[in-house]
Amino acid sequence: MASALAAKLGFNSLMRKQARSFNVRICTMESDMEFSCEFKWKGKDLFDMVCRALGLRETWFFGLQYNIKDTVAWLKMEKRVLDQEVPKEEPITLYFLAKFHPENAEEELVQDITQHLFFLQVKKNILEEEIHCPPEASVLLASYAVHAKYGDYDPNVHKPGFLAEEELLPKRVINLYQMTAEMWEERITACYAEHRGRTRDEAEMEYLKIAQDLDMYGVNYFLIRNKKGTDLLLGVDALGLHIYEPDNRLTPKCSFPWNEIRNISYSDKEFTIKPLDKKTNVFKFNSSRLRVNKLILQLCIGNHDLFMRRRRVDSVDVQQMKAQAREERARKQVERQRLARDELERRLMQLQDEAHMANDALLRSEQTADLLAEKAQIAEEEAKLLAQKAAEAEMEMQRIKVTAIRGQEERRLMEQKMLEAEMLALKMAEESERRAKEAELLKQDLQEARESERRAKHKLLEITSKYIYTHTYNSSPTNMPPDLSFSRENLSFDFKDTDMKRLSMEIEKEKVEYMEKSKHLQEQLNELKTEIESLKMKERETPLDIIHNQNTEQGTSKHSNFKKVETADLSSLIRPHFFKMFFYDRSLVAEQKSDYIYCSK
Repeated sequence: MASALAAKLGFNSLMRKQARSFNVRICTMESDMEFSCEFKWKGKDLFDMVCRALGLRETWFFGLQYNIKDTVAWLKMEKRVLDQEVPKEEPITLYFLAKFHPENAEEELVQDITQHLFFLQVKKNILEEEIHCPPEASVLLASYAVHAKYGDYDPNVHKPGFLAEEELLPKRVINLYQMTAEMWEERITACYAEHRGRTRDEAEMEYLKIAQDLDMYGVNYFLIRNKKGTDLLLGVDALGLHIYEPDNRLTPKCSFPWNEIRNISYSDKEFTIKPLDKKTNVFKFNSSRLRVNKLILQLCIGNHDLFMRRRRVDSVDVQQMKAQAREERARKQVERQRLARDELERRLMQLQDEAHMANDALLRSEQTADLLAEKAQIAEEEAKLLAQKAAEAEMEMQRIKVTAIRGQEERRLMEQKMLEAEMLALKMAEESERRAKEAELLKQDLQEARESERRAKHKLLEITSKYIYTHTYNSSPTNMPPDLSFSRENLSFDFKDTDMKRLSMEIEKEKVEYMEKSKHLQEQLNELKTEIESLKMKERETPLDIIHNQNTEQGTSKHSNFKKVETADLSSLIRPHFFKMFFYDRSLVAEQKSDYIYCSK
């Protein structure tokens, strides 16, 4: 009976405890966690439990956010969780996010977990275009994000297509250029390969160092109206308050740094900003909703406190935290160096083993080569000996053949000489008969010639006795006897000279190249922008892209806004000037004139 009563009392107590607790789901940038909270817990109790679960000590940057109607709100630390306007459905969903941003991430973020949570949130804001990022910076940031996920680039592992499923660039940037996914991956991989040797933490820090210089980094925007009823935007960040036009979130019309603001107050829907300089007019604006006014005031107070805290000496806890972080980084550095040294030693041993194996194989191959060379030499000598014997046998056969041929030739010559002697004897006999006949004929001709001479002399005597010539003759040819007339022949010669002349031409070429270098980071951004500029589609540029390009051309800086208190125009970040490289060459033109060819540059 007593045991049954105790069991009943225990069950009732358990039911009361369960009725006085509630479940909360905390969504971080990496994972979701669920906690069972007591009914009386305040916001700070839940927040501290989440920070302990994450191992986070830099709690002042973060908060628990929840959605309410068409806006967001942050869980208040001093009030009970269930007394606030959190969703009533269990589990209650809250988002663990960075509420305030550092001015300089490298100097202020101490813990690796803090840096990692900021990296994930800023990366998400850039991809969702809550932070405007130019195309060249988007590619460089994407390369650091890839390095943070995959480590050092290895061409054997990170082959083309390994980024096909990754979301690395804002859709605005992708739509702005006529480039395929493969072309974007090629440019991201080219930058990724240059980050070799960095750890994941170092790659994330490089990402944050580039992102913190973007114009919209860490700025919370709220729609307001001034006294005249003009719509404006109020921007709250780590450096101060900024007033923007509704269509330009990059360049503020005026800014109020935290160290120049004396007081911020609001009454119902009207906000008042009082500068330290009493000569400067008080700036007043209205907000349409009370919740938004409370959120603006909450962000102003938190950012102003952090602004003043950065300019004071760090507390003992922060100093201890930074010292521990430095020791941890030094320990990790030593560990990395030790691992690198072990890897080098292992690689050296492996290379030595490979060298020994290669040396043994080389010795075996040399021995085999020597044996083969010796066998080849013996075979070569045997081949020479056989060739010599074959040559001697061939010479002997030739000598025998020559001897046989010589005997046959001698017999043939003897027979030929005998035939020639017989033919010569016959010819001489015939010649003697022919000469005898010729001598007979010559005798007859001689007699006939003597007879003709005798008759001619006789006739000449007859002619001289009939005619008597005078002593003188006329010089005219008509007076000469017909038998004494003469004729002359004239010769003419023609001469022709020909001279051929030719000219040659020479060709020279010139080529001039011009290159320039600049600093590493700016050079990367310039090269990326230059590479993709030709593929850019101007008609797809958003108003923020146009404003960013104008700010880049003017060479203005984000941080120059704080030198002006009222109506001070601020420019966007200083962007590097881009350069192009021009190459030219001059061709050679040949023109033909008359029989000559001239060549000119």
